[in-house]
Amino acid sequence: MTLVQNFPFFSIIIAMFSGIISSVLTGKQAKNVSLGAILITTAMSGAVLSYCLGTGQSYTYMMGHFPAPWGNEIRAGVLEGLTALLFCIVMFLSVIGGMRHTFEDVEDLKTNLFFIMIDLMLSSLLALIYTNDLFTAYVFVEINTIAGCGLIMIRQKGRSFTAAIRYMIMSQLGSGLFLIGLTLLYDVTGHLLMSPAKEAVSAIEAAGSYEIPMLVILAVISVGLAIKSGLYPFHSWIPDTYGYATPTASAILSGLVSKGYIFLLIKIFYRVLGRENVIASRIVNVLFLFGLAGMIMGSVHAILEKDTRRMIAYSSVAQIGYIYMGIGLGTQAGMVAAIFHMFTHSATKALLFISAVGLYEVSGERKDYRSLRGAGYRNPLAGIGFTVGALSMVGFPMLSGFISKLLFATTALQSPHKMMPTLIGLAVSTVLNAVYFLRLVITLYTKSGEAGGEIRAAGFDRKENGAAICCFILLNLFLGLMSQPVVQAIADGLAMFD
Repeated sequence: MTLVQNFPFFSIIIAMFSGIISSVLTGKQAKNVSLGAILITTAMSGAVLSYCLGTGQSYTYMMGHFPAPWGNEIRAGVLEGLTALLFCIVMFLSVIGGMRHTFEDVEDLKTNLFFIMIDLMLSSLLALIYTNDLFTAYVFVEINTIAGCGLIMIRQKGRSFTAAIRYMIMSQLGSGLFLIGLTLLYDVTGHLLMSPAKEAVSAIEAAGSYEIPMLVILAVISVGLAIKSGLYPFHSWIPDTYGYATPTASAILSGLVSKGYIFLLIKIFYRVLGRENVIASRIVNVLFLFGLAGMIMGSVHAILEKDTRRMIAYSSVAQIGYIYMGIGLGTQAGMVAAIFHMFTHSATKALLFISAVGLYEVSGERKDYRSLRGAGYRNPLAGIGFTVGALSMVGFPMLSGFISKLLFATTALQSPHKMMPTLIGLAVSTVLNAVYFLRLVITLYTKSGEAGGEIRAAGFDRKENGAAICCFILLNLFLGLMSQPVVQAIADGLAMFD
C-alpha cells in the first residue's frame, strides 16, 4: 500500500486531533491550528484524487487488524477525492472570509471552542465522504450534528439559541430515523460494511424475500437524511440556522453540511441498497416530487422575505430541491447533474454569505433591502462577489449555475415521463430566482441619498474577506468554464460506486 492510500484516514484523524489540541490553546492559536489542518487535508484530498484518476480504480483501507466483514473500512475513489477536495477548499475560504466577524461575535474565552467545532465539522464531513461502514457513518452524522449546533449557538444571542434548538430537534429526528433504518438493515443483512451489505441485499432481492422490510428501510433512511439535508417540507430549521449564525458558520452550514448528508445518501443508494432496487421501489419518484416542490416553494419564500440573510437561506431550500430533483430522475445522468449541483451550491452559497458580510459592514450591520441601497459602491469587491453568486444561482452563462441547469435540462430529455415537469420546474424556478436575486443586486447598485462616510470607510480593511471573495469567484468560474473535466470525473466516480 502506497503512502497516498493512507491519506483519507490521515485526513480524518488530523482534523479530529486538531480539535483536541485546540481545546488547550488560545483563540488565535486554535485558529492557526484549524487553518493548518484544513490546508493539510486539502493537499491530501488533492493527492487522493490524483492517485485515483491515475489508477482509474477505487480502493479500500482496512482500519485495524480485522478484515471485512467484521472490521471497519475506508473507501476512496475519484468521486470521494473530488468531493473532499472541494469541501476542504470551501471550508478554508469560509473560515478566512468570516474571520474578523468570528473574533467579534464570539467571546474571547470561547473562540477556541468555535475552532474546535470547525475541526470536528471537517473531520465528520471527511468521514461521511470516505467511510465504508454504515455505523461509522452514523457516529459521524451525530458528531456533525453536535458541531453544527455548537457553531450556531456560539454567538449566544436569543435568536441563535432558538435556531440551535430548532436545528437540534430536526437533526435528531432525522438521525433517529436514519439509525432505525440502519438497525433494520443490519437485522436483515447481518452486515454494516457497505460492500457485504450490498451482496446480502442482492441475495435477498434475488430470493424475493423481505420485500416490505426492505422498502421500509429504504424509506426510513431516505426520509431521515432528507430531513437532515433540509429537503422541503423538512426545511423549517434552515432560515434561522443560516440567518443568525456567524458568517463562517452560515457559509459552512449552507454550503457543506447538507451536502455531506446527501453524499452519504447517494453512497447508500449505490453501494448498499443498489441503484436498480432504489429505482424499482419508486422512492425516487417521491424525491422527485419533493425536489420540484422545494425548487418552487423555497424561491417563493425567498421573494417574500425582507431580511436578506433569510432570503439567502430560503434560496438554499430551492437549491437543495434541485439536487433531489436530479436524484429523483432515476438516471445516471441525473445523478451526475445532482452531484455537480452539489458542488455548484457549495461554492456559490458560501460566496453569497461571505460577500453579504462585506455589504452589511458598510450598511451599519443592517440587513434589510432599504439599508443595503448603494452597498455595492461602498464595498465594490463584496458587491461584485455577491453579484457573481447571484448570477450563478440564476443560471448566467460562464458560471457554474448555468452548467447545473443545462445538465438538468439535457438529462430530463432522457426521462420521457419526467421531462415536462422537470423543464417547467426549471423554468419557473429560474424566473423566481431572478426575481429575488436580481432585485437585491439592483438594490446594491441603487444609489442612496443618505451619507455614510464612516461606514463606507469601514469596508476597506478586510483583506481576508476580500481574498476569500476573489477565490470563491475564481472557483465559480472554474466550475463554469472547466465543467467538462469535473463532470467526467463525477461520472467516472459514480461508475466506481457500482
